[in-house]
Amino acid sequence: MDNIALIESFGDFKDEKGISKIDLMAIIEDSLKTLLRKRFDSDDHFDVIVNPDKGDFQIFLNKTIVEDEMSEDDDLEIELSEAKKIDPTFEVGEDFTMEIPVAQLGRRNILTLKQILATKLQEHNNAMLYEQFRDKIGEIVIGEIHHIRHKHVILLDDEENEFILPKENQIPSDFFKKGENIRAIVETVDFKGSKPQIIISRTAPKFLEKLLELEIPEIQDGTIMLKKVVRIPGEKAKIAVDAYDDRIDPVGACVGVKGSRIHGVVRELRNENIDVIQWSKNPEIMVKRALGNVTINKIDINEDANYALVYTPVEEISKVIGKQGQNIRLASWLSGYEIDVYRESSEDDDVDLREFNDDIEQWILDEFKKVGLTTAKSVLDKDTESLLNMVDLEEETIEDVKRILREEFED
Repeated sequence: MDNIALIESFGDFKDEKGISKIDLMAIIEDSLKTLLRKRFDSDDHFDVIVNPDKGDFQIFLNKTIVEDEMSEDDDLEIELSEAKKIDPTFEVGEDFTMEIPVAQLGRRNILTLKQILATKLQEHNNAMLYEQFRDKIGEIVIGEIHHIRHKHVILLDDEENEFILPKENQIPSDFFKKGENIRAIVETVDFKGSKPQIIISRTAPKFLEKLLELEIPEIQDGTIMLKKVVRIPGEKAKIAVDAYDDRIDPVGACVGVKGSRIHGVVRELRNENIDVIQWSKNPEIMVKRALGNVTINKIDINEDANYALVYTPVEEISKVIGKQGQNIRLASWLSGYEIDVYRESSEDDDVDLREFNDDIEQWILDEFKKVGLTTAKSVLDKDTESLLNMVDLEEETIEDVKRILREEFED
């Protein structure tokens, strides 16, 4: 096999992977030097010249001319009489350069060279793939479902690049069929062994951001700003938006007539409920807007501790807290303030749960606090089954807490 034939044997690979001729030649040069190091322990005495215009290469071996019968290494030295057959003017001590045809390396070494080339071409492709998708982190990609496994789903894009969608990055109500096309964002790109592994996500807030950019031109062109996005995947999300121009209604522009603009995003997220509010620099206004359409009598803000106390009528408590505490959690994330809700009632005075820290362990009280249950009556108003769905506590623990709280209001 001559030099050109060897290069052409990799033409199909080059065309398939989109490797340029110059890159291919650089890989061939590196592969040849690797083979020479394997065969001769060093490539120091060799020159490899690759000509990308002609699509061929040459290997030259540099030897030192020595006196006849004084050569100690035929790979590195040549006797004077042999050198003079090429050029009678050669003298002892001069350099002698000779071209080595690839065929002269032997069939086994040529096969080894092809294996080295294939390996280095794959390494090149992996490096290019890594760089390509590392630059796409946080961007939306589309892939076809290829394999569905217990812990993850494998997708392929139009160029046969493989994406992995782990179970924890799937929306709880996601149900995939082989051959279906889905969207997700690139979350991480890392090497697993020698191959890049591309992890995608449908649960990241960034995925919702990018979907909104696709659906709403004013976000894409910068007229409307996405200030913050928070979500409980597949359940509920809240987004805060603002506009550079006071004449523009950012909330209306995002929602559209009868929700026309937001519907596509909701469908993509498996009917995830999305609240859109207008951003405000005023903490009190921001907390109120983040909680949604509920009646609030008073808000006390502690900016140093990022803490907000919200006072609302008894009948509004459940709306403030939301299903399984979702509304108050999302409002806290969106506003940046930890929100506690207190009822204003003409009935018996309520008692802050913090008053019970002598009888109830603090970590248990914290579980109720996480979902906006900050007073004794806010806990007692809930049945045990509802509380089991809201807090990460055993039924027996919840019953013990309710017993202690009830005793506070007994005569």
